Amino acid sequence: MNRRRFLLSTTCGILAAKPTPAGAKPAPLDGEVGITTGSFVRHLSPTAQTGKLRLLDLPHLMRNDLDMRVIDLMTATLPSLDQRYCEQLRSAAEAAGCQLTNLKMNQPDVDLGSADTAVRAEAVRVYRDTIDAAATLGVRWVRPLPMKARPDLSVYAESYQMLIDYAGERGIGVLVENFGWMQGDPDAIPNFIAAVGPELKAQPDTGNWTTNEIRYIGLEKAFPYAVSCDFKARELAPDGSHALYDLKRCFDIGWKAGFRGPWCLEHFHADLTQLYHEMGLLRDQLRRWMKAA
Repeated sequence: MNRRRFLLSTTCGILAAKPTPAGAKPAPLDGEVGITTGSFVRHLSPTAQTGKLRLLDLPHLMRNDLDMRVIDLMTATLPSLDQRYCEQLRSAAEAAGCQLTNLKMNQPDVDLGSADTAVRAEAVRVYRDTIDAAATLGVRWVRPLPMKARPDLSVYAESYQMLIDYAGERGIGVLVENFGWMQGDPDAIPNFIAAVGPELKAQPDTGNWTTNEIRYIGLEKAFPYAVSCDFKARELAPDGSHALYDLKRCFDIGWKAGFRGPWCLEHFHADLTQLYHEMGLLRDQLRRWMKAA
């Protein structure tokens, strides 16, 4: 038993969840454009309501109305993490021919970098419970919520190593996204991966940077480690153009680094119908760029 497994068992206990059975190699996601469910957070309802969307109905909408199949989940959009609901959502995705790829574990006040071992152990426990739900959902990856303040990297890395061990036993990888303390540091993702180990992969977010100068440098440094991307767009003009930063440049940086997908759209609009329309504009842009590249 190595030190990580010893700490995992002694500080957090052994949970009863069983590893995901080994299956066929996952289908490649090259060329795929999908969505993050965070895009729909203001429009979701656990029950059917006029003008609202149930998450359980999203896979059917994805395939039949939006012509996409990749769904990146966020805990805040899930009405429940219990096994029954996760099985329902996984079944809905499979029936629609969709792939649930990632679960963003966005629980607030979970401190993986705390100097207090009890606080840190509780954070690992919360994330382990969520990883069990992720295994039921059948996702490939989970992403812990990066902290707002820069943590002690040695402590923080050890906590991530615990999660990597636990998730790996269930056939799930762990991702890091440029959020919180990382947003102003273009070297944050590669430096943190170096501290944790090569098992940790990146999910660069095109929007989560403090300045454009940092954005493009940060993406150049992060994309070589990427297995997924939050392709975030802010306000769009009617023709689909994007003034705040250069979406095509963000795409080109990822493509040049060898990243091919999935490109998971993260975009927001107060009107649900308009959100669908603008998702389509972004989807079509990405597909044109990939074809041209």
